[in-house]
Amino acid sequence: MRTRHDDPPIPDDVTPRDLDKVARNELKTLNKENGDEVARHLVMAARLIDEDPELAHRHAVSASRRAGRIAVVRETFAITAYSIGDYALALRELRTFRRISGSNEQLALMIDSERALGRPDRALETGRSVERSSLSVPTQVAVAIAMSGARLDLGQTDAALAELEIPQLDPVTAYSYSSELYDAYAEVLEELGQSTEAATWRARARRAEEAFAPEDDDVIEIVDEEYEVVDDADDADDTEDADDTEDADETDEEGGTDGPVRQED
Repeated sequence: MRTRHDDPPIPDDVTPRDLDKVARNELKTLNKENGDEVARHLVMAARLIDEDPELAHRHAVSASRRAGRIAVVRETFAITAYSIGDYALALRELRTFRRISGSNEQLALMIDSERALGRPDRALETGRSVERSSLSVPTQVAVAIAMSGARLDLGQTDAALAELEIPQLDPVTAYSYSSELYDAYAEVLEELGQSTEAATWRARARRAEEAFAPEDDDVIEIVDEEYEVVDDADDADDTEDADDTEDADETDEEGGTDGPVRQED
């Protein structure tokens, strides 16, 4: 018998339209009443995962019981399971999400789940099972960080550093994912006894983090001796006609949703 589960309450002001449009589209195979309720549980899971992961997980369980064959539902269930430390459940749900969706975009979380279960060798096998170039750039970075962590678990410090030496480890140009990458690189350098270089990369991480911190304005443009936030659209206008701006948009997509930051040491 299935264990009893009481749906956690949802505030009246939470509506299905609060859910990301892409996720809402996945729920269209459900009848409207059920789809709306699933959407509201997913909204609550996203809102609560940082401040109350246990409650976020309960909302994810409710969504999964109503729509267990929907990829975004199983993905949310996996993420909340990971957040409460149920790594075996997270791994199982991540595999189900991948089977349903055909997506490997949660590969880094699968690697980290294996690590959390004390299986760094299997973590490395998981990471090697997917061609990195098939992943989005932010996911490639996340996988590199996870693989480096697995190498550290095995005491392979030099290999851990090599895992992070990817094209995105650029000391001049940073993206929204760069702060975490720089920090991971600094941690391994510290393990190798290279404290001065580690401090340099930590400083770069802080500058990148500050540049991409949430702001009131949609467009951030900062120029000083430390770093520069570049408006790619303006860059493209200087060199190409307006009809060619789609090329600039493609460049942004490859690097993530945020534009690059040019850093100067």
